[in-house]
Amino acid sequence: MLYKYILFDLDGTLTDPKTGITRSVAYALKKTKNIDANLDDLTIFIGPPLKESFMDFYDFTEEEAKEAILYYREYFVDHGIYENEIYEGIEELLEDLQKTNTYVLAVATSKPTKFAELIIKHFGLDEYFTSIVGSNLDGTRTKKSEVIEEVLLRLSIKDKREVVMIGDRQHDILGAKEMVIDSIGVTYGYGTYDELKRAGANYIVNSIQGLKDLVLG
Repeated sequence: MLYKYILFDLDGTLTDPKTGITRSVAYALKKTKNIDANLDDLTIFIGPPLKESFMDFYDFTEEEAKEAILYYREYFVDHGIYENEIYEGIEELLEDLQKTNTYVLAVATSKPTKFAELIIKHFGLDEYFTSIVGSNLDGTRTKKSEVIEEVLLRLSIKDKREVVMIGDRQHDILGAKEMVIDSIGVTYGYGTYDELKRAGANYIVNSIQGLKDLVLG
């Protein structure tokens, strides 16, 4: 593939954050509205911006969603941030990309930058990425297109044809389309093939090996 800049989503693409995110959401729901949620029902929160998720999935008002996010972070900072697992084969993929001396790698995530940096460093992946960009803790830059735009600015990218976004949910693909860059949807995370296809992914793969074959092939 003729890309130079490869942007990776974090949750559901580089790592599996299910335990940490669902426990953090459950804690927030209990604290804000005394809701006892089944953890398996909360995987819908993995990927999209938190505020919109509380509003869409539990009919929170914007103010209630902001309060829930504070409780979410209360649990996440102390416990959830490292209740996370790197997907098998990801480090090998990043290493192979780095060895080519061809690609510039970045992380573009809806997760706050501070948390994303800690997670990437925790797994020893920081050496592979030139830039790690997420949302701001003050609630700004939560849209995926805004995150991608910031990556493009930081890397001084002029030709968007050289850029591809890799992610597992529709907002990754839609954010890429909004910024007029190509995208690769991955179904080993939390999005389905149909979701990614409807969003307009340029390519869809179902495994990390498939991703490796596509990008390095």
